[in-house]
Amino acid sequence: MIYHLIDWLQGMTDIPGAGLVKYLSVRAMCAAIVSLLVSLIVGKKIIGWLQKKQIGETIRDLGLEGQMQKKGTPTMGGVIIILATLVGALLFCNLTSIYPWMLIITTIWLGCLGFRDDYIKVFKHNKEGMSERGKLIGQFVLAFGIALTVCVAPSIDTHNLVTTIPFVKAHEFDYSWLSPFKGQFGVYCTWGIYMIMIILVILACSNGTNLTDGMDGLATGTSAIVVIVLGVFAWISGNVVNADYLNIMYIPGTGEIAIFLSAFAGALVGFLWYNSFPAQVFMGDTGSLAIGGIIGVSAVLIRKELLLPILCGVFFVESLSVLMQRGYFKYTKKKYGAGKRIFRMSPLHHHFQKANPEALLQWPKGVLPEAKIVSRFWIISIILGVMTLALLKVR
Repeated sequence: MIYHLIDWLQGMTDIPGAGLVKYLSVRAMCAAIVSLLVSLIVGKKIIGWLQKKQIGETIRDLGLEGQMQKKGTPTMGGVIIILATLVGALLFCNLTSIYPWMLIITTIWLGCLGFRDDYIKVFKHNKEGMSERGKLIGQFVLAFGIALTVCVAPSIDTHNLVTTIPFVKAHEFDYSWLSPFKGQFGVYCTWGIYMIMIILVILACSNGTNLTDGMDGLATGTSAIVVIVLGVFAWISGNVVNADYLNIMYIPGTGEIAIFLSAFAGALVGFLWYNSFPAQVFMGDTGSLAIGGIIGVSAVLIRKELLLPILCGVFFVESLSVLMQRGYFKYTKKKYGAGKRIFRMSPLHHHFQKANPEALLQWPKGVLPEAKIVSRFWIISIILGVMTLALLKVR
């Protein structure tokens, strides 16, 4: 809004320094600062309100160190992240571009879906919340809408379905290579494959972040690192000179995604102030579903979705640990009559926090403090982020 207000005022009068708002760098910094301040200032008031209304987390005793001390900690704090992000984005993004609107819709849609899940858990005292099927349907509807928009919107450059992939010449992967057909039917098949990939990426990111949200500051800090790296990619991809110099795919207009991600990063850092160990508030599904969705949609829009297994390696491994644990338990129960587990507990971060002598994997010995586990996961995420950036120079 400020971007458009300044643009409108410049048409009537000369405002000294107003031209700075046209620069992406200035708007990105302003968006990050505003969202950070909103997250810090408004977040404190929201946490106080949640405490007053006794909207706290209900905890099941799973034998984790320090777990029961978290009982009653305010939840649904993802509202803080969503509000702060939207304020920064709406103020400094160019709202004539379709890119910020796709991310705004993603934020609101998945935020509302997560809010409904948290509402059922907190107010209806149903710890299970929404059914897995219900959440997947809600996520799928959004993912399908995003995929369809990417394919048909004239302002989105999809003249060729090429994306970024490391280790190959020019870092390009054409989705038409996956189509078994040629000609016009092959074109339709390629579009179908691309839409399926977009849907899978958004679903995987949203649920992966949701599974990672199990320790104070874990999902928030890890997500902030991922968002910053995606913001760098969006910035470079939207600048024809920088994209050509670094041999990265040029995608017109993606600078606005960088502005949105700057606001998002500022909101996450502000929320981390309250969410770091020991947490004063939990984000709940209100925050985790929206965070993952924003990451997935952003990666798709800047054609970096195939880099996510590396960049979002923490989310990927967390999700994989759950799938492995469930699959192995069902297999052994069917074969031996008693289910066995690979990890002491899943998702993976709880494996380091719980003693279980019956699990197959017993490394490391002993139980680690929660703060140490979170810090090490942050470090791993930073390493993966740097690797993702560095891989684009490997051919």
